Amino acid sequence: MAAEDSVTAEDSVTAGTAAAHRAIEAVWRIEAARLIARMARMVGDVGLAEELAQDALVLALEKWPQSGVPQNPGAWLMATAKNRAIDQLRRRKRLESKHEQIARELQTYEAMTEAEIDAVEEGGEIEDDLLRLIFTTCHPLLSTEARVALTLRLLGGLTTSEIARGFLVSEPTVAQRIVRAKRTLAEARVPFALPGTDELGQRLESVLEVVYLIFNEGYAASTGEHWMRPELCAQALRLGRILAGLAPREPEVHGLLALMEIQASRFPARIGPSGEPVLLLDQDRARWDRLLAARGLAGLARAERLGGALGPYTLQAAIAACHTRAPTAADTDWERIAALYEALAQLRPSPVVELNRAVAVAMAFGPEAGLELVDALADEPTLKSYHPLPSVRGDLLARLGRYEEAHAELTRAAALTQNARERRLLSERAAACAWERSALRETG
Repeated sequence: MAAEDSVTAEDSVTAGTAAAHRAIEAVWRIEAARLIARMARMVGDVGLAEELAQDALVLALEKWPQSGVPQNPGAWLMATAKNRAIDQLRRRKRLESKHEQIARELQTYEAMTEAEIDAVEEGGEIEDDLLRLIFTTCHPLLSTEARVALTLRLLGGLTTSEIARGFLVSEPTVAQRIVRAKRTLAEARVPFALPGTDELGQRLESVLEVVYLIFNEGYAASTGEHWMRPELCAQALRLGRILAGLAPREPEVHGLLALMEIQASRFPARIGPSGEPVLLLDQDRARWDRLLAARGLAGLARAERLGGALGPYTLQAAIAACHTRAPTAADTDWERIAALYEALAQLRPSPVVELNRAVAVAMAFGPEAGLELVDALADEPTLKSYHPLPSVRGDLLARLGRYEEAHAELTRAAALTQNARERRLLSERAAACAWERSALRETG
């Protein structure tokens, strides 16, 4: 009987430890960005700030299974990290006495009581710190890949292995990107501060680009076995919502968030029972998430109310909204979509935008009109390996009954894509064109 009691007690301890670890993981997801942001402002180094936050997490993993999860776990982590930061500042003060700024900051923090620090945080400095962290991790000095990895790590709370799985690259590659990014920021002495008015636009553009790229990779995975990577979309939405809360007067922030929410509302209908892609015009719109779509439409209205010329993300959100407002695919206002793409092309000239405009023109005015625009892109160097170009051209040729040419284009598109699900879909469409071609020959 005693042995049974011992086993039961061990099971209970194990279950308690597992529950504490789950709680710590949940708290970390919520608090990590705020914690790192505050530490970065204290020590002036993003890499060291993450180390301090990680130290607090390790201590929580040691203590909470025995003592229980504190009533305010975020405050516990913050206080622990602050103590570590103050130790670091003391050491840096001794080693680098010439750094007067560090000494002054140390004196400030040591002079403040916990109540005073908490009052400052409640006054909004945490939000300012988060905004500083976003602008730092998305600094234009870093490569796009480094910005994405560092942002997901520090603001998304993802581990290196999670980022690697999301983008289908090796874990060492992601780790190297993050290490190099931190080193680059430290060596360039990038200040942990909000950009000045003169560079705010450029820096904000960099931030929005990173969030947009993360969402796009989740929405239509560029490689791998899956059509989508919802976890990346979820992180981009989280970052977008943080940014919208921190920069409520920036229309493009709301425009990007609106775009992501409207696109995300289609997720339930974008994948078939076997994981196969379901294209927009074939989706069951009754399965779209209407609450998320409504949030996106409200965000678009907010961006438009803030005034000024519509930016690229707000224009794309307006395009997405046209689909959302149409009860059926046949009710889509393709003429308005074509006009919005034309406005986007004038604002941000791009062969990809032109290709999307060609699709809208084809839907609004017929496949011949669209094909003319697509053919004008045939020699564009940047689209040489871009599989949507032959995919779109193949679809338009099929609509014109030119099945042999359509088959060749869709087969080429299937060979170019790195996504297995999309390759299968394109191959099926190519096979359908081959069947139509054979049927015409038999009847002809």
